[in-house]
Amino acid sequence: MSCSTWASMASPFVPPTAFCGAIREKFAGELIGQGSPEFAEAGRIWNAMVARAPGVIARCADVADVRLAVRHAREAGILTAVRCGGHSLAGFGSCDGGLVIDLSRLRNVQVDAASRRAKFGGGCLLGNVDKATQQHGLVFPAGVVSHTGAGGLVLGGGTGWLTRLLGLSCDNVVGFTLVTADGSLVRADDAENPEVCWALRGGGGNFGVVTEFEVRLHPLTSVLLASFYCPQDAIVRVLQDWREFMPAAPDELKWNISLVLAPNDDRAPEEIRGKPSLSSSIVWFGDEATGRRQINRIFSIGRQIGRSMKTISYLTLQTMADSDFPHGRRYYTKSGYFSDFSDSVIEIMVQDLASIPSQNTQIELAYLGGAAGRVNASDTAFGDRSAAFILNLLADWKNPADDTANVSWVRNLFDTLRPHMKPGVYVNFMSGDEQERVPEAYQERWQRLRKVKTQYDPSNFFRLNQNIAPLSE
Repeated sequence: MSCSTWASMASPFVPPTAFCGAIREKFAGELIGQGSPEFAEAGRIWNAMVARAPGVIARCADVADVRLAVRHAREAGILTAVRCGGHSLAGFGSCDGGLVIDLSRLRNVQVDAASRRAKFGGGCLLGNVDKATQQHGLVFPAGVVSHTGAGGLVLGGGTGWLTRLLGLSCDNVVGFTLVTADGSLVRADDAENPEVCWALRGGGGNFGVVTEFEVRLHPLTSVLLASFYCPQDAIVRVLQDWREFMPAAPDELKWNISLVLAPNDDRAPEEIRGKPSLSSSIVWFGDEATGRRQINRIFSIGRQIGRSMKTISYLTLQTMADSDFPHGRRYYTKSGYFSDFSDSVIEIMVQDLASIPSQNTQIELAYLGGAAGRVNASDTAFGDRSAAFILNLLADWKNPADDTANVSWVRNLFDTLRPHMKPGVYVNFMSGDEQERVPEAYQERWQRLRKVKTQYDPSNFFRLNQNIAPLSE
């Protein structure tokens, strides 16, 4: 669709003609309007709960396109979203009526195996990075779903299977290249523009469009994976053991727990299908014999069903959750931290498990600590590292008619647990209705972040995010 067609449409959501005219001759990528046959697919985001209808999608071919789009959108006062992988829980990768700067063509990955470094484009998915680095037997610590946008994950901090062993994703970034709100291209690392480099390590998309990440890599090709279910009457004992075991566990061990309704198919043992249960996933990175001893010790606790332990490739690990979190479903979350994972907290969770409103909704529990917990709080913008117990209430359903039931269940359980939590929240787990919690996410780093925001984006052009307002607001 041409810019003149956008201008003639009756919709109030059409970007100004001045913007279209300013970029159409110079823009090397694709400008996709609402009438284009590509629009539905190009505008699709992961979370159908927060679907949007932008006026135009600017699919950038290169960094020059990004600079052009940013500069003219800002001058024209157009509401602008930035899309990497479209995986934002809050739907910040799109907007109603405005402009989406789409980075999906910026997916180049360059690996320097000798120095264990890589550079990857701002539109890369985790799968793009994993495939390229695994060709050299190397990994970049990232998330657990391969169709997640790497950029959004890293900028929010980035937790995943390797967090305890190698730290957060943002802890492994050497430098950033970003387009700021005035269209400038800026290099940010510990020597050049160090304040914005600090802010980008956890501060989200508040400071510009990151077009390239330079990161450290680590050797790894396979892992030891174990899993089991336990029935409802065994949940309390396993959670109590997990609480006592994890603070002293080796960095090489990651033990995640989900309280769920067990799958009503052959993925779960027959006796617990469709029933409240605990699902454990344990990954060991290191010597296999040592790992088997660690996992066998976990296997000795409580009544467990469907236990398994096997060696798998790292790429298999990184893709095994993809089908559990597909595009087009409806997702809603509330998240927080516990310093003391008490019996009272466990009791509340187990009681509410029976009232989960949909088969795929779950109470996710993870333990941070390890390498991520040893980074000083002031070294990055990422929020609290001191409260290692992480909770994510993740509702996941298909039918819009079930929105109220799922959202209400998450909110009610969160409100009940909130008095037991330590202040803090992981920004990548935040829904779009939690802006008031953003200062809580950053705590003592908040004012420093606002100063960086004021320097690099004083008009708050990049505001479709867990927003850090400039000091003028």
